Amino acid sequence: MTRTTGAARLSRALRAPEATRGNALPAGAWWLWALGLAAAASRTTNPLLLGLLVGVAGYVVAARRTDAPWARSYGAFLKLGLFVIGVRLLFSVFLGSPVPGTHTLFTLPGLPLPDWAQGVRIGGRVTAEQVVFALYDGAKLAALLICVGAANSLANPARLLKSLPGALYEAGVAVVVAMTFAPNLVADVVRLRTARRLRGRPTGGIGAVLQIGLPVLEGALERSVAVAASMDARGYGRTARVPVSVRRTTNALTLGGLLGVCAGTYGLLAAEGAVYGLPLLLAGLVAALAGLRLGGRRTVRTRYRPDRWGARAWLVAGSGAAVAAAMIWAAAADPAALHPGVVPLTAPVLPLWPAAAVLIGLLPAAVAPVPPPASPKDSEEQS
Repeated sequence: MTRTTGAARLSRALRAPEATRGNALPAGAWWLWALGLAAAASRTTNPLLLGLLVGVAGYVVAARRTDAPWARSYGAFLKLGLFVIGVRLLFSVFLGSPVPGTHTLFTLPGLPLPDWAQGVRIGGRVTAEQVVFALYDGAKLAALLICVGAANSLANPARLLKSLPGALYEAGVAVVVAMTFAPNLVADVVRLRTARRLRGRPTGGIGAVLQIGLPVLEGALERSVAVAASMDARGYGRTARVPVSVRRTTNALTLGGLLGVCAGTYGLLAAEGAVYGLPLLLAGLVAALAGLRLGGRRTVRTRYRPDRWGARAWLVAGSGAAVAAAMIWAAAADPAALHPGVVPLTAPVLPLWPAAAVLIGLLPAAVAPVPPPASPKDSEEQS
């Protein structure tokens, strides 16, 4: 009986609770998870691994996104990724590729160019090798965009703004407004198209786009005025007086720290600078954080219900970091598996250990709080 009760308690403790205002994950945890997946995608051109990363991100978004306006932007990032792949293929077909190939697919009529454009061609022979290389390259960039889209769909921009240092508050507000404008714009377009469809009016064509565009811009302008009024009412932009010496110290620490971070990063990437790269990077980070800490004294603001990083938030962020670390290690240990060759043209193979590491990114779908079910009104609006 005691064992049964203990097992039941353990099961309840491991089960993800329903998300509320108090236990919702910090936005930074979702961004760290998504950036970890994006870093993993940047280390490989294997289409099987990239597809697995996109599938992991899509499953977590489907399992844990809410019905907020920004949560509906994931589909737009998927379409953007497909568009990027298409553009990359078009550039490869019409402008050529440095990849040699023997399997000719077709030949386009060439356009003669002047002598100063040596090395550039338009048209000519299109090989299967160059098309496959362009497909791999475009798929990597598309996977990066889709991982960023997953963070946009899961992280609340307002909660992300709360966690920024005071010195970056003004820049953070601009970024948050930019991040929320596009999803709200897409939601307005969907709402207006649904209303026109219910009224029996056409939703496609230039005429319909022009008629939808004016209400959408009007709604965006109204939201901008409302945001400006609310910010002014809350005293946004007011700064405290600090001594001149503090301001100069802040500027010196911030600028010197950022320069140290850049120099340290370059030292880590360059083989000859590996000795001083890490100490310089750490010193730059410490100086930059100290500068941001001092710069926050000029900003007069308070935090209502600050986000707390619990065990679930650390698990979500750590899963993305684990995927990135495993992919970086795999790229150094077996680069051929993560970068399949196209000359000679061979089918890509799914490496076992990197694929298993990518599956660690599914952890947020099990530990993150479950969003509440959408209300009937929201379901009708989305349909």
